[in-house]
Amino acid sequence: MIAYLVGFVFVITYIFLITEKWNRVLASLSGGVCMLLIGAYSIEKALFTYIDWKTITLLFSMMLIVTVTSKTGFFEYLAIVLAQLVHGNGVALLIVFALLSAIGSAFLANVTVAMLLVPILFTLIKILNIPAIPFLVIMILSCNIGGTATLIGDPPNMMIGQAVEHFTFNAFIVNLLPISAVILLVTILFLSLAYRKRLVVSPQNQLKLKRLKPRSYLQKDKGLVVSLSVLLVVLIGFALHPILHLDVTTVALAGAVLLLGLLERTYQPEQLLKDIEWGTLFFFIGLFMLVGGLEESGFIDEVAREILMLTEGDMKTTAFVILWGTGILSAIIDNIPFVAAMIPVIQEFKEFGMVNMDPLWWSLALGACLGGNGTLLGSSSNLVIVGLAAKEKVKIQFKEYLVIGIPITILSLAISTLYVYFKYIKPFF
Repeated sequence: MIAYLVGFVFVITYIFLITEKWNRVLASLSGGVCMLLIGAYSIEKALFTYIDWKTITLLFSMMLIVTVTSKTGFFEYLAIVLAQLVHGNGVALLIVFALLSAIGSAFLANVTVAMLLVPILFTLIKILNIPAIPFLVIMILSCNIGGTATLIGDPPNMMIGQAVEHFTFNAFIVNLLPISAVILLVTILFLSLAYRKRLVVSPQNQLKLKRLKPRSYLQKDKGLVVSLSVLLVVLIGFALHPILHLDVTTVALAGAVLLLGLLERTYQPEQLLKDIEWGTLFFFIGLFMLVGGLEESGFIDEVAREILMLTEGDMKTTAFVILWGTGILSAIIDNIPFVAAMIPVIQEFKEFGMVNMDPLWWSLALGACLGGNGTLLGSSSNLVIVGLAAKEKVKIQFKEYLVIGIPITILSLAISTLYVYFKYIKPFF
């Protein structure tokens, strides 16, 4: 009976998350609390087994560091400088924002980068009098592609990194950065050709951009040097994980606390904490509890057995099923809850005798992050960009986005299939 109730709660919660008929945070937390009320597991098990506090702490720490850095005007300064370097050329500016979104998402989490760059984008397009949609679309795509490249770039990668002990910060860069770069290059080429006629900037508007003074956006009295220094130290700490043997969560938390201490006179810690995206963190907490119910009921074990039966335990087939299955489903639903559900499924494969697990984990990461580009509902950063655009009275049509998002997603997954096969599967056999 409990198993049926767990399945019912999970499905109903997912319907609310997909349709967005209810606030995502409330839906997630309500689903998690319902798991407790129906007796799926105890509160002690929820707190000490199913809620991944390491992932929550990593997200919180990076949010805090980026929140402080954003107050210094550094990101606005960087965007305007880069725009002036390309002399306000529309296509070149499209490429600049694609690169900014991708590189920023690789190291600062794509949701945060989206929140930082969209307001900057609207400042520039008002000056240049060009349409926002091409830039918003390429930012959505680039945020997800860039977030694929590193451990901290996209929440699914954080979750996978916490689940697999030997997947360090450097391991993600070595394994996912090359394929992410190739897919980003293909995406930029595709969109530059698709939108080139809509991105013509008049000489008068180019002159407006030229007259802007980027330095006027920098606010040194708000901790510019300190925040950039701490951010750099944290990123170096991530890269030196194999030498220092410090968990990335420990490094990020230490950096956040250090930054609060160094800038205590500039920013009251209580004020900075108000700017944290608490809704995202509680969304994760509810999600972990929700998926915990599936694991407790034995549903996860059954899914693992079904996939093994479908693939007959063949590593190549299993990797491709995970890659494409995750990619397609992540385009339809938010990739975070799906990855949360899939992690224990893949862990079960080891119990069934599968030796080389890495191709499965990398396939999950690629499918989840790249599949998020399929629709506007596929990733948290997609929804953030859509929401910020709506505030500026710019609506991204769902159907209009699909014309770009679906082909890019299919192409990305096809490239990833070749990559997984030649890098992991063929050498193993």
